[in-house]
Amino acid sequence: MATERLAMHQAREILRQKLSLRRSHREVMSAVGVSMGTVSKVVARAAALGLDWAAVDAVAEDALEALLFGARCAVQDSARPLPDPVALHVELRRAGVTLQLLHLEYLERHPGGYRYTKFCGVYREWLERRAPTMRQVHVAGDKMFVDYSGKRPHYVEPATGEIIEVELFVGVLGASSYTYAEATRTQTIVDFTASNARAMTFFGGVPNAIVPDQLKSAVTVSDRYEAGVQRTFAELGRHYDTTILPARPRSPRDKAKVEVAVQVAQRWILARMRNERHESLGALNARIAELCAELNLRVMRHYKASRRELYERLDKPALRVLPAEPFVHAEWEQVRLNIDYHAKVGEHFYSAPFTLVHEVLWARTTATTVELFHRGSRVASHVGSSVIGRHTTDDKHMPVAHQKHAEWTPSRILDWASTVGPMTAKLSAAILAERRHPEHGYRSCLGLFRLAKRFGNERVEAACARGLAVGARSYRHVDSILKHGLDREPALDVASRETASVVHENVRGSDYYH
Repeated sequence: MATERLAMHQAREILRQKLSLRRSHREVMSAVGVSMGTVSKVVARAAALGLDWAAVDAVAEDALEALLFGARCAVQDSARPLPDPVALHVELRRAGVTLQLLHLEYLERHPGGYRYTKFCGVYREWLERRAPTMRQVHVAGDKMFVDYSGKRPHYVEPATGEIIEVELFVGVLGASSYTYAEATRTQTIVDFTASNARAMTFFGGVPNAIVPDQLKSAVTVSDRYEAGVQRTFAELGRHYDTTILPARPRSPRDKAKVEVAVQVAQRWILARMRNERHESLGALNARIAELCAELNLRVMRHYKASRRELYERLDKPALRVLPAEPFVHAEWEQVRLNIDYHAKVGEHFYSAPFTLVHEVLWARTTATTVELFHRGSRVASHVGSSVIGRHTTDDKHMPVAHQKHAEWTPSRILDWASTVGPMTAKLSAAILAERRHPEHGYRSCLGLFRLAKRFGNERVEAACARGLAVGARSYRHVDSILKHGLDREPALDVASRETASVVHENVRGSDYYH
């Protein structure tokens, strides 16, 4: 490996101590922290040039370096061209590309070119002169950085003239700086996941990782080492088969790429729209898309290429294929299964297996469905309902006794009643019609079903006829008629209702008093 040149501030200090302070070589060696040979070499070169301390102190470091060691950048031989550091920096963003590989390719083009040490030195010297944000080497297709702009665009409501401020979402690919921007109404999880999905559609592929800031729509627990990713956002990562990699809190260099992209978007998109009037979010986004396309076609000074060119060369071939199905946004929330084996999701109640009563479940709600999960396994799925306070029940979630009760519906009850007789069917229909809650009517009619099993169809039919004649509307009326044998008395007609004795469950009959 070639020996690096002595720093000029050290050379100047050696000469100051030798020529001005008259220190010994050993004292200078200890004070400056260099070897004895280095001290001797610097002093010998100064002596050969006839330099005293006044002459040394009067020249700048570059001039002193040229005097002592010759010009750092000597006129190079055309047969040994220097490598292009900008091209090297771009190529290093490709997956698997290293400086060693690039040096071999350089030697293939220039067999008499510089050796590996000089080759790397040229690149690293160029890299040291760049801004700190450019020192990161981003591999093609590896990361998509996303963030919101602090400066917000707006549109004007045409009917009222109200100025509506909205958010500016910015996504950028690491290797090419290819940029996507759009306006959304909020930074909520609904808008945030939709913006990420549209960004990947715009880029035409999926990166290996999405790097967001630790905003609430992306992270539920802000932590430097193990951030808690918001569940819907994590689901988006699974859908696209990518990794969610939140930037560390208060570490802007983790997402320096998008920090710069946001600044660029503010200057080349928002600033250019400052005097424009847009009357809807759609019109605003159409203009942002135009300016974003122009931004991606601008040639970047350091790379001598546009973002679009670098995207086509680097990121586009490395991005993975988009999934066939679009991402369906879903909200997640924790719920508890009540004693009636229903959980409240929003303002509606949905059933789950009764064996999970009192258990904590996760509810996943989309625009059309509600799913309930227990320990990662789906235990229920329902069509979503917006009816407040009502219940959606799957019969399979009920205990067996409840299932048998639930099997009875008005049509089934009336069908059974018809098999007993027309009077029983008529009384059942009247009971169902007059009950405020349908289930109360079911129970009364099921009481008639039990009476038919006990007393037989003929007696129940006769009892129902007598009950209808006196205005009965309950299973208890019919039960009382059967207990007292009134069903065997001559039948009453509706006309005799006014004169008929009142019959109900509290009438004991004449036998009671003897």
